Amino acid sequence: MKLAMQVNYAGDILETVEQVVTYEQAGLDIVFVAEAYGFDAVSILGYLAARTTRVELGPGILPIYSRTPALIAQTAAGLDYVSGGRAVLGLGASGPQVIEGWHGVAYDRPIARTRELIEICRKVWRRERLEADGIYQIPFPGGTGLGKALKLITQPVRPRLPIYVAAIGPANVALAAELAEGWLPIFYLPEQAEAVWGEAVKKGLARRDGSLANFDVVAGGMLAIGDDVQQLLELARPHIALYVGGMGARTKNFYNDLFHRYGYGDLAEQIQELYLGGEREKAAACIPLDLLERLNLVGDSGFVEDRVRAHAGAGVGTLMVSPVGNDPLGSFRRLREIVDRL
Repeated sequence: MKLAMQVNYAGDILETVEQVVTYEQAGLDIVFVAEAYGFDAVSILGYLAARTTRVELGPGILPIYSRTPALIAQTAAGLDYVSGGRAVLGLGASGPQVIEGWHGVAYDRPIARTRELIEICRKVWRRERLEADGIYQIPFPGGTGLGKALKLITQPVRPRLPIYVAAIGPANVALAAELAEGWLPIFYLPEQAEAVWGEAVKKGLARRDGSLANFDVVAGGMLAIGDDVQQLLELARPHIALYVGGMGARTKNFYNDLFHRYGYGDLAEQIQELYLGGEREKAAACIPLDLLERLNLVGDSGFVEDRVRAHAGAGVGTLMVSPVGNDPLGSFRRLREIVDRL
């Protein structure tokens, strides 16, 4: 099992980069850099490529609407070059709130766009000419007629880069299992993963090309190991409340829908009602402790080991963690020992 961390889109990025360098020395395998409406992920990834030597690097995620497919492919190939072949590409549809509200782009056909984007990226990395005529319309109607089918000028380090797709809806999860090297779910409950996503994953794997690597599931949560760390679970409340209650409109919130599918429908509606009504602290407070425990790896060594086993049993190949508390690096090192022992 690999260990991953995500660099958030808020906070002191330069300080976080220094932390990544330290965690790399402690056994970190992959770093994903988030991108929402703060700093872009690509600039930070380039800096990380210069400051690290071994860890894999990738956006987690680049929204599929904010850049053309060709530019995304170029960017990933460039990161792979400057990092010495350590790039991975995290892709996702994001949601209408960010895509339409921030980027000013229509949020349409996310499944078809993701499929075509993956196909175009792999063509670019193989240095094939772009002659597709799909959603992204290359060539496109209404153009000057002067466009020319082109291929990447420079030789990529690798003809195929690992692609990870962020997805929680059944159709998108099936697409990830069919086409991508890995899947980035959110709020992953390993005990309920089969019931919620099992059918979609099986559907996608049945159509998967045999040339693709094994399908990697990347999931986890906050990390703190110790006998007196349970209070740190309180740190997860605002994050869950934001996504379940406020990330999207009342009628279009993918994360709220996920909690319904987990069997927490009443709770999801309560969180949303409070959050959108301006009572954010009350929204966070109503999240039950047992749910916080199952969504994170916070507790003594035995508890965390049990959670690692639960994730592994649900097919997680890369454990994504956010170390917190007074000794986050110590907790990470203990987790590395637990993972290596299993």
